[in-house]
Amino acid sequence: MTEPVQDLKADLCVIGAGSGGLSAAAGAAQLGLKVVLYEKHEMGGDCLNYGCVPSKALLSAAKAAAGVREAKKYGIQTEDPKTDWETVKAHVAGAIETIAPVDSQERFEGLGVTVIREAARFADKKTIVSETTRTQARRIVIATGSRAFIPPIDGLKDVPFLTNETIFRLPELPRHLIILGGGPIGLEMAQAFRRLGSDVTVIEMGRAIPRADAEHAAIAIKALRDEGVTILEQHKAGRVSQESGRIRVHTENDAGTPVIEGSHLLVATGRRAVLDGLDLEKGGVEADHKGIVVGDTLRSRSNPRVWALGDAAGKEQFTHIAGWHASVFTRRAFFKQGTKASSLPVPAVTYTSPEVAQLGLTEAEAIAKHGGKVTTSAFPFHENDRAIAEGKTLGECKLVLHKGKLVGASIVGEGAGDILQLVSVAMSNGLKLTALTNFISPYPTRAEVVKRAASAHFTPVVFGTNSRRLVGLLQRIP
Repeated sequence: MTEPVQDLKADLCVIGAGSGGLSAAAGAAQLGLKVVLYEKHEMGGDCLNYGCVPSKALLSAAKAAAGVREAKKYGIQTEDPKTDWETVKAHVAGAIETIAPVDSQERFEGLGVTVIREAARFADKKTIVSETTRTQARRIVIATGSRAFIPPIDGLKDVPFLTNETIFRLPELPRHLIILGGGPIGLEMAQAFRRLGSDVTVIEMGRAIPRADAEHAAIAIKALRDEGVTILEQHKAGRVSQESGRIRVHTENDAGTPVIEGSHLLVATGRRAVLDGLDLEKGGVEADHKGIVVGDTLRSRSNPRVWALGDAAGKEQFTHIAGWHASVFTRRAFFKQGTKASSLPVPAVTYTSPEVAQLGLTEAEAIAKHGGKVTTSAFPFHENDRAIAEGKTLGECKLVLHKGKLVGASIVGEGAGDILQLVSVAMSNGLKLTALTNFISPYPTRAEVVKRAASAHFTPVVFGTNSRRLVGLLQRIP
């Protein structure tokens, strides 16, 4: 190995050029600080190259195919769509290429960041080294992201399997895709490939989309099953084998040991922080199975010079959380503000059709935390005029309240992730529930379901006996 030959000094050294690392680096550079950024793979990290961007591009192609199939119910006669897999892949690649310049080395060097495209590791508590550099930094940010977790299933390592890093570049469309894991990634890919023409079987050892509202998750799961996706909940994958080019997953459930056979296998059983090769012990940085051990400030508990952002911090694994972490870091490190990672409620969206969007506590979580003092207020999509006009009436907006205060929300339906942002603004800024009723919602829009759900909470009071009496008295006033 070549000894480091370039000595650098920095106000901030960032390891990892994903969402969190890039945001922290850009913020510091624009504040006039000297920044060194290390990235050993692709600029933009997992989200741009293997996650959010390609998956949503693939989902858009699949949605187009579904739209052709659904056209008949609107009186439009069409033929069944045929998938040109190479063109679909080109669409996915095009989305990545269009966004890539925002995350590029050239852009960040233009901001004044020194970008080192090499693997980085700790030499001591304040020094980061790579093959050709040695950087001493006042502050160090670890933003190395995560990778697919490969479970210890017997035989899995002996068969070819896919992860989110390889599935978007398959040479051919799978005939029968088996997916291990019924979380957001698993179900999004299940629906996408089913709509594009593959047979798909999802194997989930518990409940699919387990972190979402149970009732809303069930609506989405039924929709996928109605489209032909086989979803096997409460099925444990006990062994994987390959025979005559076919992959076989031997499962276990209360009814027996069914064997699922397919052409391709996608592993989507969760993610783990990427910390290998960092020599954390030399930097005095403590880590566990989740990631770097940090408090609500995102600062390392064992080396205060070090901060962890995004998936490396061992908290929620979302691109938008990595961006928020960068904001928390910038506010605390450079402006000495008291912002914490938990300062705002966390939104999460599963981008199936229908989408499942969650913010704050689910109804079950709220009841577990607050007991019988929890109420909900809901409004169904089938009573929303825009949903009716477009024939997309599957879904519901549910607000979760504790003593009349918003503590959570769940929305399932077309565009649920976009609609959820109304509630996110209200909860993040400590607004009362009345704020979601006291605005003019353009007609007809789906987002009106939030206003109607909030209004439903007040209906018994506004139109109750006391109000009727009050109005009767007020009518006597000329």
